[in-house]
Amino acid sequence: MKFDKSFFIGAATAAHQVEGNNTHSDYWAQEHMEHTDFLEPSGDAVDHYNRYGEDIRIMADAGLNAYRFSIEWARIEPAEGQFDEREIEHYRSVIRTCRENGIEPIVTLHHFTSPKWLISKGGWESDDTPAYFARYARYVAAQLGSELRFVCTINEANMGIQVAAIAARYMQQVQAMQKSGGASEGTVQMGLNLEKMMANQKAAAQERMEIFGVAKTECFTSPRTEHGDALVMEAHRAARAAFREICPHVQIGLTLSLHDIQALPGGEEKAKKEWDEEFTHYLPAIEGDDFLGIQNYTRTLIDASGSLPAPEGAELTQMEYEYYPQALEHVIRRAAEEFKGDLIVTENGIATDDDKRREAFIETALSGVSACLTDGIPVKGYLHWSLMDNFEWQKGYSMTFGLVAVDRSTQKRSPKPSLALLGSFTGR
Repeated sequence: MKFDKSFFIGAATAAHQVEGNNTHSDYWAQEHMEHTDFLEPSGDAVDHYNRYGEDIRIMADAGLNAYRFSIEWARIEPAEGQFDEREIEHYRSVIRTCRENGIEPIVTLHHFTSPKWLISKGGWESDDTPAYFARYARYVAAQLGSELRFVCTINEANMGIQVAAIAARYMQQVQAMQKSGGASEGTVQMGLNLEKMMANQKAAAQERMEIFGVAKTECFTSPRTEHGDALVMEAHRAARAAFREICPHVQIGLTLSLHDIQALPGGEEKAKKEWDEEFTHYLPAIEGDDFLGIQNYTRTLIDASGSLPAPEGAELTQMEYEYYPQALEHVIRRAAEEFKGDLIVTENGIATDDDKRREAFIETALSGVSACLTDGIPVKGYLHWSLMDNFEWQKGYSMTFGLVAVDRSTQKRSPKPSLALLGSFTGR
């Protein structure tokens, strides 16, 4: 199976997870709290900030032709209204290194982390945040837009709503889960440490007041209200408008975390409501976008009682997700019914220490993508999560999603067989 030369086959990362020393960000501040929700701090991460040239060459040598990475707002605007030209030049160099290696740079403006100052001003529940984000987007567009063709404004714009739902569900289920020995984090597509979050709440509130000046930090991945959800869409539209004014040639979209929601008998209405919360209600805000970034890792089964754990005996990944690579094809088909624009798979992958299972996952997922293309669905690319084993947010370095292993004591890169397999699908 080979894809057309114009089809993107690549890998994805997020700045905070790979660059290291993102010292002006909200996550860096939280990682270093005494009462932190994080298993460990990000530290040097995998030093991608300094080693991006090597990492991009590794991708090119394997045959990949696209790289999705994020520009870090906290680096670009470390203090309110103060833009760092050296950091813009850094990202300009990353973009140009991609081009020199025959790799299409696909840039994300915001991938979960925000400047610490933004959180002190109310974060993602503040009415002022869309204007701040638009100002940042306008600066990036003016500086780098001429060198880009694809920009994702916001990564997993629906994550805060998903976190709010799973946090509420966690509180209801915690006693039952403790008895069964299960874990409820496996129903949200990012690395959360909910048990530690609940235990730390009171002590952390006082510490946050000292660090941020607010007792409740409204970070991008904090449980989000409906008002906050609307603000995220406002921020997206404002950033989209800024880019289109300055760089009308750039294709603009956002990415959403989407589960393959499957209704069991009696669960049809609950499944419909879940899909609406996860996807459908965003359609008015994104209908003017050039593309939609689809991010999928697993499925969700729903019956009359609500979301269910993975079926008994199912293979689980390190993240407690059900191993179910068929989910991607199902989500692409469902999204294409309602979103009338191009689709890019901006994340799809598996946390496992068994690279044979990663290879099998990739083969099944790409077979599904190929079937969608055969049926005329406008899928433009597949970007695997992730390029390297990296910092999986609150779960630290315990999750191995990468196509490339990294020995963090030496920062030595070791491509896994799955990287070469992924590269073998690119058209030549």
